Amino acid sequence: MLHEEQIEEANNAVLAIRKTIDKEYYPLYHIAPYAGSMNAPCGMIYFKGLYHVFYQHNPFSADWGLMHWGHSTSEDMVHWRHHPIALAPGDDWDRDGCFSGSSVVYDDKLYVFYSGHHWLTDVADNTQIYQVQCLAVSENGFNFEKRGIVVKPPAGFSHFRDPYVWFQDGRWWMVCGARDSKDQGQLLLYSTDDLEDWDDSTYMILAKSEDRNVYMWECPGFFPLQCHQILTLSPQGIQPEDYAFRNRYQTGLLIGAWKPNEIFNVTSKFKELDLGHDFYGAQVFLARDGRRIFIAWLDMWDTNMPTKRHHWAGMQSLPRVLLVDEATGKIRTPPVKELESIRSSYQYLTPQVVRRNSQLRLLADCTAYEVRILFDIEKSTAEKYGLWLGKGLEIFVDAQCKRLVVNRHYPDYVISGYRSYALPAQASLLLHMFFDRSSVEVFVNDGEAVLSTRVYPARKDRVLSIFAVNGIAHVSRGDVWALNQAIMQ
Repeated sequence: MLHEEQIEEANNAVLAIRKTIDKEYYPLYHIAPYAGSMNAPCGMIYFKGLYHVFYQHNPFSADWGLMHWGHSTSEDMVHWRHHPIALAPGDDWDRDGCFSGSSVVYDDKLYVFYSGHHWLTDVADNTQIYQVQCLAVSENGFNFEKRGIVVKPPAGFSHFRDPYVWFQDGRWWMVCGARDSKDQGQLLLYSTDDLEDWDDSTYMILAKSEDRNVYMWECPGFFPLQCHQILTLSPQGIQPEDYAFRNRYQTGLLIGAWKPNEIFNVTSKFKELDLGHDFYGAQVFLARDGRRIFIAWLDMWDTNMPTKRHHWAGMQSLPRVLLVDEATGKIRTPPVKELESIRSSYQYLTPQVVRRNSQLRLLADCTAYEVRILFDIEKSTAEKYGLWLGKGLEIFVDAQCKRLVVNRHYPDYVISGYRSYALPAQASLLLHMFFDRSSVEVFVNDGEAVLSTRVYPARKDRVLSIFAVNGIAHVSRGDVWALNQAIMQ
């Protein structure tokens, strides 16, 4: 079947499923699949006046399956429009899936590099796979011509995916996530002076895991930021450690130094980009003004996804800026300022005290809102204080263990548990929160930490309140904005 026919078949499936979806939890200002399933973003780029976000997509079902490249665009990273599917599997090199990858602009064309996936057996078995790096080219960013395989895996590697390509020092470079025969996660580096002709017989290990439990590094990104070299990646196999690494998989970064044809010299510990329940596969791209922006899948592998019964699953995080605070060396990831464009009605919360074992109602129906609350930690005496969203979500300061906690409990969906962040040693705490129909993203102190979580409140259980337990909570100020719909549905 020709690629055009495969895409038409997939698009028709999406349109058919679209007629059946329930929008109870469908987001109003986050990218989500038109129908079917979505996971990690890929190929994100600014090209010919538009931001393009492609994503892993199964158009035939809300479950993970035959991966295509879904496609959305925006002029401002806020208002998004759905487009027909960009890439469909079916050729010899990608017959069982067009997996994740990246995009570059060259000669006024969009070059997309992706992983072609196929099973070596009749049954989907992750021990019996073959993955190659492939190329597709587009003149307009919407219609792609497949060019086939450009890089095959070295001997001993079967898991070999997610090519990230860039241009530096007169050459093109590609780094791929990999898993060797000893089950050790690492990144393989290739280079060429011809974007369409790669010598896959010559490569080097750019970096590899020092943790023997980590069996795969995937979804890499590799780029300069300020005076640093940044490696973003999603390792698989990290074991839980106290409050950290509690999700099935993680996404984060390493800071270091690098010169072409050298090993990446890591100078930092692995830092998670998000500490919440749901965040994976972040990809970083350049905004038209030079900012490094990233978006990730706002879900987590092997977790319950209630919207599958609504015939869609998965969504993307809000765009965030990646910054290094040169004074402290710490990473900050605030939301993009462009999100202010969808603010509508505003409510100012004056300085006040929430009394012992009481609550202050902020919103009767918190569906699509942006909320900023500044707490005075020094004056607050409550053992526990923060915000409640209905009966299922609480975002609070635990004064006894000195942590910020995001706790959710939705027993109807068998979803329960908390994630947390150690409170910084300072007098105040700023929580900047974005609520959508089935998500909350909590930015702490202008992005020094973020906790993102999918939430599933009942329709009549969306009251947002500030509370205090066993003491008082001092609110220095608050700002609440209703947010307009930004997704073209």
